[in-house]
Amino acid sequence: MQYLLVFIGAGIGGCCRFLMGPFVQRLSNGSTFPIGTFSVNMLGCLVIGLLAQLSESRSMFQGDTRLFLFVGVLGGFTTFSSFGYETFQLIRDGQITFAVANAVGQTALGVLCVWLGWLVGRLIS
Repeated sequence: MQYLLVFIGAGIGGCCRFLMGPFVQRLSNGSTFPIGTFSVNMLGCLVIGLLAQLSESRSMFQGDTRLFLFVGVLGGFTTFSSFGYETFQLIRDGQITFAVANAVGQTALGVLCVWLGWLVGRLIS
């Protein structure tokens, strides 16, 4: 049942991303800056922060509901929200070195991995 909740939530989140990203990008009047993706990522971070606080302070969104919303919907909308929340948790827990390593590592290595994947794709095409 949990897999189904994540699956359905991810579908909802993915559809929301599919609708919002291009919509916001069109509003930018032809800007080459990826404002659509940027906006999706920032909204995802805002929502996961809000829901996490409500979950912690008011015991809301527990169990399957949390799984559906956090992993499914927000995971389908943007994994950047999970990245932001996990980095925030590290900072909040006083694990600054891990927070910096996570932020810098995922950002820099993520871009490097995209480049490496692009190179491999270029080599085999």
